[in-house]
Amino acid sequence: MIHETAIIHPSARLADSVQVGPYTVIGADVEIGEGTIIAPHVVINGPTRIGKKNHIFQFASVGEMPQDKKYAGEHSWLEIGDNNIIREGCTLNRGTGLGGNVTRIGNNNLFMAYVHIAHDCVVGNHTIFANNATLAGHITVEDFVVLSGFTAVHQFCRLGKHSFLAKCAKVGKDVVPYTLVAGEDAIPYGLNVVGLRRHGFSNADIATLRQAYKIIYRKTLSMADVIAELAKLAETNPVVNDVLHFVQNSQRGIVR
Repeated sequence: MIHETAIIHPSARLADSVQVGPYTVIGADVEIGEGTIIAPHVVINGPTRIGKKNHIFQFASVGEMPQDKKYAGEHSWLEIGDNNIIREGCTLNRGTGLGGNVTRIGNNNLFMAYVHIAHDCVVGNHTIFANNATLAGHITVEDFVVLSGFTAVHQFCRLGKHSFLAKCAKVGKDVVPYTLVAGEDAIPYGLNVVGLRRHGFSNADIATLRQAYKIIYRKTLSMADVIAELAKLAETNPVVNDVLHFVQNSQRGIVR
């Protein structure tokens, strides 16, 4: 299960069913759960915790120190959940003291080739990062988000659940849940209707979310008035609550 050319630090803890390919290097304080497959020529540094049934492909760099000048060697780590696919050349960095010391990845995510997850990011579950999608530091990505190829997200942004970033989008503010954004300075292009239907949202829910979208983007309201109208809509349509809470808690402002 572990190739004879792999180099594994004595303090690394690998479940019995972990597979490790040729010329892979696994450093100190790395923990890897059952059924995970590590391809050839992967480098995993610690402290890093990797869950069950992940597949990490060749030339990925996992758990390396953050690319942040403010990082001063403080104890930080990377956490990866279960059933993730991390394709060729991906880079996933540990956290920093200014970001809670941890970069955290959830479950059932697909990171295509050359994706970069920077320090202190939090990625939820069932996300898809297409080739070369890039996160700066301190970004939160909620569940079922899709980032198309060559998208780039500015530090401290949040991507709301079921949102979709079109190819080459450059995002500098928070992306509201269920929306589609595109462009060099990303702007909204409607609801992510295809994604919502794929994930079982009813026609009634989608119609309600269209109403919420119009409140935010079509009525030219102040943000205070947007929040007030969303709150009224959420009283009878709970699907709007995620949108309301997201807009209320946005620190950078929303893509608008």
